[in-house]
Amino acid sequence: MMDRLNKDNFQECARLAYALWPDTEYHELLDYFKDIIDSDNQDCFLYYEDEDSKEYIGFAQASLRFDYVEGSDSSPVVYIEGIYVDDNYRRKGIAQKLVKCVEDWGKDMGCSEIASDCELDNNLSINFHKSIGFEEANRLVCFIKRI
Repeated sequence: MMDRLNKDNFQECARLAYALWPDTEYHELLDYFKDIIDSDNQDCFLYYEDEDSKEYIGFAQASLRFDYVEGSDSSPVVYIEGIYVDDNYRRKGIAQKLVKCVEDWGKDMGCSEIASDCELDNNLSINFHKSIGFEEANRLVCFIKRI
């Protein structure tokens, strides 16, 4: 079952996000997701199986991007900023349900395209995206040099 991000579950969303992005400080994630609650251009969806315990086991964070999105030809584009399902619950269709919520939200927000990205070596994510209908738009290597 699905919930939208709200004042009662943003801490759980931050907990899940910390599992996805462990290099980010947990308190920063708390602040970040708390701010999304009132955002017009971002939303999160949290998945749970048991109505009684309401233990959240997955989330998807989405935003509207108005700047150019690789491979798109429209604006805005709904963008999956992050998606995560607890290891013990993977391969059960939960991530696909989360993406469907993001797609529906994007349509409600006037979008006709959905986009996402992942690291070049994240084959699990690449295979997941392709399995639910995403097409690869480009591969990118980013560089930085301290000056």
